[in-house]
Amino acid sequence: MTDDPLARLRAICLALPEATERNSHGEPAWFAGTGRQFVCFADHHHDDRLAFWCAAPPGQQQAMLAEDAGQFFVPPYVGARGWLGVRLDLPTDWQLIAELVEDAYRQVASKRLISLLDAASPPRA
Repeated sequence: MTDDPLARLRAICLALPEATERNSHGEPAWFAGTGRQFVCFADHHHDDRLAFWCAAPPGQQQAMLAEDAGQFFVPPYVGARGWLGVRLDLPTDWQLIAELVEDAYRQVASKRLISLLDAASPPRA
């Protein structure tokens, strides 16, 4: 596995059913099929952080901020809609990143794509 955060994030996102990548606002972003965006890379996008922003289930943004306000933050523009910012320029738990990315995907993916995901992966504990 590479130490490049973008390469690692890309691999996690593109492992999801029919996930696609294209630039959005000058940064790599990932979409559920031809549908909605679920993750956006943020390479010092309006601040000094290397991070990504992701869709989050209700309450997750607040829970992660309460857990570690250094690692997690409310991203500009989409934070008011519950999206979560996650720093990648600090020590990173890539298993947690994979779980957050899957949660983000589930927030925007169609029922068909979610059923493909469920069929391909064992339930999380």
